[in-house]
Amino acid sequence: MNRFPLIAVDVGNARTKVGVFREIDDSGLPKPETSLNLDARAPRREEVEQLLRAQERACWYIGSVNRPAAGELVDWLRDGRPDDRVVMLTAGDLPLKVELPRADMVGVDRLLNAVGANRLRPSGRPALLVDVGTAITVDVVSAEGAFRGGTISPGIAMSARALHEFTDLLPLLPMEQLDAAPDPLGTSTETAMKSGLFWGAVGAIDRLARELDPQGEAQIFLGGGAGQSVGRMLERETVCLPHLTLAGIALAAEAMENIDTDGDDRE
Repeated sequence: MNRFPLIAVDVGNARTKVGVFREIDDSGLPKPETSLNLDARAPRREEVEQLLRAQERACWYIGSVNRPAAGELVDWLRDGRPDDRVVMLTAGDLPLKVELPRADMVGVDRLLNAVGANRLRPSGRPALLVDVGTAITVDVVSAEGAFRGGTISPGIAMSARALHEFTDLLPLLPMEQLDAAPDPLGTSTETAMKSGLFWGAVGAIDRLARELDPQGEAQIFLGGGAGQSVGRMLERETVCLPHLTLAGIALAAEAMENIDTDGDDRE
């Protein structure tokens, strides 16, 4: 079977991202030809069907940190597209050295970000990977390209929900997607919350970057729903890559299947 198009799926706790890759070359980070950003709790399957309406077969590679949502997707594919190939990625599938005792216990999205970053970072230079999603993760990739671990903290939207649920009067603020940084000086309860949530995340990431990379040698790659707006406010220069995890999935698939850019198996 011609393995292209390759459908990369990043199943997160809040969002499911789908990217269609028809070519993967050896330069730069692969970019999806088309992509979808769906609610992981109630994905619009018709949008996925539209994406593949002219394609009889496809090969799906799924990286997931949300087991129920991934299970529902796999069941839907088995029922609706039985001829498609479906691969659930694990740590052992990835072209990545993991310098941790239990690689299988690390969120596969964090490892996939490292796979993507290794395609971009200059040889011999370490990297910090910042993902601002449901959780905020800051991870270290060594100068040799190995994943060394990092930090996990509540994301901005998760923190907003905690403020609402564990207090009597604070409202629930929609913080999943941020287009711009709020004014640091809040002049109402709502604007004060927005400021604290956003700038608290920025400050935490800045401090973690200093602690994890005290010499300032690492290149910082940043993704996630609020990645772009947060990245503009960090002390150090960052490279914002909204499709970093999807690119990591595509590169992992290429390594597993040994696919060339024409979609044929290499000898």
